[in-house]
Amino acid sequence: MAGSFFYGANVEANGIRQHYLRYGGSGPKILLVPGITSPAVTWGFVGEDLGADHDVYILDVRGRGLSSAGPDLPYSLDDCAADLNAFVEALDLQDVIGLGHSMGARHLLRAEGSGKFAKLILVDPPMSGPGRRPYPTPLDWYVDSLALARRGVGADELRPFTPSWTDEQLRLRAEWLHSCEEEAVIASFKGFHEDDIFPDIAALRTDAVLIAAERGGVVSAEDRAEVASLRPEMLIVEVAGAGHMIPWDNFAGFVAEVRSAIG
Repeated sequence: MAGSFFYGANVEANGIRQHYLRYGGSGPKILLVPGITSPAVTWGFVGEDLGADHDVYILDVRGRGLSSAGPDLPYSLDDCAADLNAFVEALDLQDVIGLGHSMGARHLLRAEGSGKFAKLILVDPPMSGPGRRPYPTPLDWYVDSLALARRGVGADELRPFTPSWTDEQLRLRAEWLHSCEEEAVIASFKGFHEDDIFPDIAALRTDAVLIAAERGGVVSAEDRAEVASLRPEMLIVEVAGAGHMIPWDNFAGFVAEVRSAIG
């Protein structure tokens, strides 16, 4: 790591070890919460960019990366949201902006009621839930790629799962994907269908921006309309040409929208 990378560290918060990477070290504070199978290190390229003028903390969500894991650890939405609030409190992050992708955005939505976040930037959060359409990526996609990673495969074996990624991105995923606890991934995936985040959107007390992928299929036009009916003041923007893994598909467009949302 180079550039704006500052250090990696652990903190005990909410009764578990939470590992994070810090970029920049000065400027407005950002807590970046990745998605379902994305350890913190895989978001380092975003941290490098935002860390040029922000103080960025990228979290290993429980069950991923170097944070606490294990089949006996609970992985519910409420537990993971409590982790975020405890993390912010443990490090005394004042006026922190929550930037969450996919699952991470759902965690931030549930955590926001604590009043610990100055703003939320919600990047393509799964809008699935009880009585709603299912999450578009099947569980087997995650389980099968995890099984390969545990065996110790390289970038070529993972390429069919994300064919548009660069060799460098695939090598990093192959290096770290095995650190994602299968029980954690399955629990989070089930939560996509069992936990309704629309009441959390309706109850928001802070400013929030929704960043959607043009071709991700995760946030539909109907979802956007429902969000707009619940929070007419919420800015909803779209990153052109991007699928669900937005910064991997259109990095410049993603960073531009994030910086605009930060203001």
